[in-house]
Amino acid sequence: MTDSVASAAQTLLRNAVEALPVGALEAKLEEQRPLRVKLGIDPTAPDIHLGHVVVLRKLREFQDLGHVIVLIIGDYTARVGDPSGRSAERPQLDPVEVDRNAETFKRQAFTVLDPERTEVRRNGEWLDMAMEDLFRLARTSTVAQLLERDDFAKRYAAGEPISILELLYPLLQGYDSVAVRADVELGGTDQKFNLLRAREIQQAYGVPSQAVLTMPILPGIDGVRRMSKSARNYVGVAEPADEVFGKLMRVPDDVMPTYYELLLTEPFDPGRPAVESKRALASGITARFRGEAAARDAEARFDERHVDRTVPSGVEEARLPDEDPVHLPALIASEFGLSRSEGRRLLSQGGVKLNGEPLDGDALDIPAERLDGSVLQLGKRRFVRFRRD
Repeated sequence: MTDSVASAAQTLLRNAVEALPVGALEAKLEEQRPLRVKLGIDPTAPDIHLGHVVVLRKLREFQDLGHVIVLIIGDYTARVGDPSGRSAERPQLDPVEVDRNAETFKRQAFTVLDPERTEVRRNGEWLDMAMEDLFRLARTSTVAQLLERDDFAKRYAAGEPISILELLYPLLQGYDSVAVRADVELGGTDQKFNLLRAREIQQAYGVPSQAVLTMPILPGIDGVRRMSKSARNYVGVAEPADEVFGKLMRVPDDVMPTYYELLLTEPFDPGRPAVESKRALASGITARFRGEAAARDAEARFDERHVDRTVPSGVEEARLPDEDPVHLPALIASEFGLSRSEGRRLLSQGGVKLNGEPLDGDALDIPAERLDGSVLQLGKRRFVRFRRD
């Protein structure tokens, strides 16, 4: 192995959980050509969160070494639903929603990736195949091989249903690697089975098998479960700076080293006070996605709310409705983008404050005079000042 290949491999393997088969990535790098490095994303949700960024940052490292990133938007596989880590079949998505999510996801991915060195493909290009081609793909794997997957094995042993469509998912994902002639594929540790199955499918089609690189799963801001929108423990890259900063200040101390390692270039300093490390983490990530000035402003507003205990300056203002008294659930729905039922729930839980004081959850109507000039607060970070005129 040449020194340049060894150096590149050391960079690319940093923070990876596994590189399979052993030595495969180094062998690909020794070919001294731009490799085609694949990441498949099913656009089941519109936004990218920091959990996705872990893999995207590794892809950017490949780009910076001169390799080509093939970002596959799984507009067809999203209609099947990836069963990885699932105890039940995923609900089927509306194709219109999938297409809308795909465009948002692609745009946000380019906050990390260089669009000039990224090949974006939709797997509907090749998965909209003739039945004869689907039969050929189905012959590449056996039911016994597919049931080796941990999630399938558990469901099968428990007598829980597994649809034929779900069994097809690893095959469809594997065929993506055939279609784009992937040299390397990245994914989270939960994707290991699919990534290795893709190697076997490539062999069946006479395509050189890809190397596999699995990356860690980022814990959410609760420090327990994996980051996901469904668990509501995520930080979205397109969220407002105040949301990004505020959420990251809630990351448990014991999880901070993982966030530093996977998301920042600055190393975690165990001798530094935890509150300073957390501020640096929140500020660094906010600046990365929302800009330096926005990060500074977000930190200042965070201090106003949580340190100075004051209402932040520059609060957005809105006009009070003409009704008197004002129905709070309707006001919350119109100004904060929530449903009326969600507004009532927040009121009942003490999650709505007026000028810093929690409102009585049973008092759904408030005199307009009391609201005039006052600041209504939802949770810790959302404020609106109301005026009659």
